[in-house]
Amino acid sequence: MKNPLFTIGYSNHSLDDFIAMLRGNSVNAVADVRSQPHSKMNPEFSRSLLENKLKRANIAYAFLGQELGARTFDRSCYVNGKVRYDRLAKTPLFQKGLDRVERGANEHRIALMCAEKEPLTCHRCILVSRHLDDRGMKVRHILPNGTTEEHHASMARLITMLGLAAPHMFRGEKESLSIAYEIQGEKIAYERPPIESREHAYISGPPR
Repeated sequence: MKNPLFTIGYSNHSLDDFIAMLRGNSVNAVADVRSQPHSKMNPEFSRSLLENKLKRANIAYAFLGQELGARTFDRSCYVNGKVRYDRLAKTPLFQKGLDRVERGANEHRIALMCAEKEPLTCHRCILVSRHLDDRGMKVRHILPNGTTEEHHASMARLITMLGLAAPHMFRGEKESLSIAYEIQGEKIAYERPPIESREHAYISGPPR
């Protein structure tokens, strides 16, 4: 029987508080689903520092940003410069990432980690958890106060937030959920900066 799967956003937590929340839910492995595993605002959550600190806390670390990150390099997933979650979810690399998480849950209590504190505004919930839930995995989101929320409860909250909860003559609960995923995915999906901005960044170099 697979272990439950968790998700967490480090937000403005200290690394010690972050680890305490993991331990509070008996998490012993972190899967980093950030496309870019570093943080200027919270440098202690950059990949090398985070991995070392987790190791000292006896928590395993795996980087899955290439497989499950929201800023894919696959051009076929972009429409007018913006990622389409439905296309990204069908790519072999994304499915490979889901497979890896599912296998890992046989031995570990895993938390998918990203930056956003609110799961509803993060692809770890709207994209990755959606498809793990479809596979029958039990997903729980660790909220900023350390409590957890079942994925289905999060989705009920999203449906209400988007005004889709009222009874509808021609739309059932399953369709309302699908619409909610689509709307929220469009809101939060990564959008490439204009070509001019990318060229300027290339010429100017990274900010100091």
